[in-house]
Amino acid sequence: MSFSTDIKKELSSIELDDCCKRAELSALIQLTSSLSIVDKKMQLVVKSENPTTAKRVVYLLKKLYKAQTELSYIQKNNLKKNKIYQVTVHEDAKKILEDLGLYNENKGLLNHPVYSILVKNCCAKNYLAGCFLAYGACNSPNNKNYHLEIALNDLDYANYLIKIISRFNIYAKISKRRNKYVVYLKKADDISDFLRIINASNALYEFEDTRIGRDMKHSIIRVDNCEIANEMKILKAAEEQVNYMNKIKESGKYKDLDPKLQHIIDIRLKYKDYSLKELCDAYFSSYGEELSKSGLKHRLNKIESIAGNL
Repeated sequence: MSFSTDIKKELSSIELDDCCKRAELSALIQLTSSLSIVDKKMQLVVKSENPTTAKRVVYLLKKLYKAQTELSYIQKNNLKKNKIYQVTVHEDAKKILEDLGLYNENKGLLNHPVYSILVKNCCAKNYLAGCFLAYGACNSPNNKNYHLEIALNDLDYANYLIKIISRFNIYAKISKRRNKYVVYLKKADDISDFLRIINASNALYEFEDTRIGRDMKHSIIRVDNCEIANEMKILKAAEEQVNYMNKIKESGKYKDLDPKLQHIIDIRLKYKDYSLKELCDAYFSSYGEELSKSGLKHRLNKIESIAGNL
């Protein structure tokens, strides 16, 4: 299994707010779909060689629009004999495209989504995740030639994607490959930042762990390696905390907790990538109570224990 496939599987397992679901689906529909008229009705057809991507499209369509979809595949006759997975939406195609910011009654199909779809940074991040799910690829971290790319059909859209990526202080480039325009990153730090932005935390951890391990064999350890390792630990710990806090919320036990524990859950779920120190500062800003790191750890351990007993 390739590293790109691992990233796409991870992205497809992430639960999102509805606004971020719309942003991700907007990118997927923009890049992988086509429109046709059947029996005087607009029909939407999404095609992908990646089954994970096709299933993600089905999931998002059902969650957002309760759309009736048909999933099928076509066997290609090339040497690789790949399958093309096809998701067909027979009803409400126009309504879905309008809600995703891809269709306007006066202008018709749009070259990119309307501003409101990506106005929030969280939505812009998940739009990029959708682009990667559609046509993204990333070299394995075991490969010394770092490379992450998204292959597109249109130069104007490639420039549009560059602008979105630059919102997060990552500066991608464009190259032409046969009839494609490839938006790509070559620097390891940029690739790490991109993986972090699209919330592929497991892939980020693997990428950094492998990269640092290899670099240590061939060069002096850089001063900031320690900071990167700490950031990975923070991300890993935060992810675990968010999981068991969501477990408590889903069980209905949240309302029975001590208000101080509820506040800890609210702060962590709001700031998922914060360190303990940053959480303490955020807690003071929100509730006016000074909380030490050891005090915060004590409450986090108590919440984890409650989740473990469910």
